[in-house]
Amino acid sequence: MFDDPLFVLVVVAVGGVAIILFMGIGTFGIGGETSRKHSNRFMRYRIYAQAIAIALILLFVWLRGGNG
Repeated sequence: MFDDPLFVLVVVAVGGVAIILFMGIGTFGIGGETSRKHSNRFMRYRIYAQAIAIALILLFVWLRGGNG
């Protein structure tokens, strides 16, 4: 599977979503001014990254035949 560049791109996109999610959770955990300042921004970034990752997953499934 890792020979397929689109699959690698999907894995990178999903990893990016995970990193953004954990950064948001970390910011939320700090609390105070930092949380108030950055939490919504990380939430927006995560939603954008998730949309891109889902689009790439659907493209991968569609291009590779879907049902097998």
